[in-house]
Amino acid sequence: MADKLLELNRFSSNLDQCMKCGFCAYWCPVYQEEKLESSYARGKNMLIRNVMEGKLDFTAELAGKLNKCTLCMACTENCPVKIQVCPVVVAARADSTRARGIKFPYNIIYRYILPRRRLFGNIVKLASWFQWAFMPKTEGTIRHLAFFLSALGKGRHIPSIAPKFLRQIIPEVNKPPAGVATRMKVGYFTGCVTDFVYPQLGQHIIDFLTRQGIEVYVPRKQGCCGAPVFMGAGDFETGRKMADTNVNAFPDVDYIIADCATCASSIHDYAKYLANNPARQEIYTNFASKTKDVVEFLTDVLKLPAEAFQPADGVVGKTVTYHDPCHHCRHLGIKDQPRQILKSIPGINFIEMPNADKCCGMAGSFSLNYYDLAKKIADRKVEGIKSTGADIVATGCPGCEIQLLDGSIRNKVPYKVMHLMELLK
Repeated sequence: MADKLLELNRFSSNLDQCMKCGFCAYWCPVYQEEKLESSYARGKNMLIRNVMEGKLDFTAELAGKLNKCTLCMACTENCPVKIQVCPVVVAARADSTRARGIKFPYNIIYRYILPRRRLFGNIVKLASWFQWAFMPKTEGTIRHLAFFLSALGKGRHIPSIAPKFLRQIIPEVNKPPAGVATRMKVGYFTGCVTDFVYPQLGQHIIDFLTRQGIEVYVPRKQGCCGAPVFMGAGDFETGRKMADTNVNAFPDVDYIIADCATCASSIHDYAKYLANNPARQEIYTNFASKTKDVVEFLTDVLKLPAEAFQPADGVVGKTVTYHDPCHHCRHLGIKDQPRQILKSIPGINFIEMPNADKCCGMAGSFSLNYYDLAKKIADRKVEGIKSTGADIVATGCPGCEIQLLDGSIRNKVPYKVMHLMELLK
């Protein structure tokens, strides 16, 4: 039994703190749509407790209930005793995966494709060739998944794969322009979405940083952060391999910056979930201490003055609202920094949306496996955006961008979604 509950035993003390008050139900985005006891923290805690007491086994039904969680941490934030529920759910997923494995085709994707960046890139490139034939354009560069892909995306509107990836259009070492002194050297963790879908965002961030005197190193050896693998699928073994790859890809830098809230948060979670020996614990902890979200880096490390945040072309005169990614506001505690920048940009009208920090329903593989549910969660977010009359929705997570774009098109609410960095010149 101890081996069967290898990961859960590490976090079992969290279960004992639950008062079973059910207050978390009100804040859970999944429960708000399904109204099932198993949807929110109290119900999941009871299911997991039954597993640990030998009353339940790891079945396909239980795995589905464990996976139906966005890991948004709204339950913890609003819990009277601040129980850390996410580690328990992730640990349960890990023990379930060890017991049952990962079903096809996700076992191939998670264990053999995502960890191999070159192979992953080649497959994405191949997919980009077929998107022109099978994924006709709808609005702008957004494509609607064809019927034959409905099992994966169920009609989701997604951006086109970029004709050239970020790593194909920028060098590994990007130095400040002539006449600008180098202040420090940072590594840029590009993540998957920026690399393959939004390379213009990565180029823009590099240009902004180099103008501030930052040398930006973009190692080709880096890969996926591993969030879909170790947090989503519970495959800690593969997650460790991916974490080791990323740690080894960034030697001799002052900081590692990320433009994706999920990537930054996942790197900070390497030590919590994946450190299975003292050496990894130290290495992962040190790596996390150097890793900053790009917005956090600008405000808390560089401490840029307000005049550094000048508006990009096309945003002056626009009404802008902001969506807090869950991995920013609750996992990393980044909430004031984006607003500090937004309020510093001259010529824009910044308006807070209702429930700006509520989950948008993306949550990586959650929105693939439960797209109908993810749409309902996103629709609540779209209503909040609509109430502001915003022309632009800014955020700090490319994954959230995709979800908000899909919500805009489905609900016919014509706002533009941009990464916060794209608002800056």
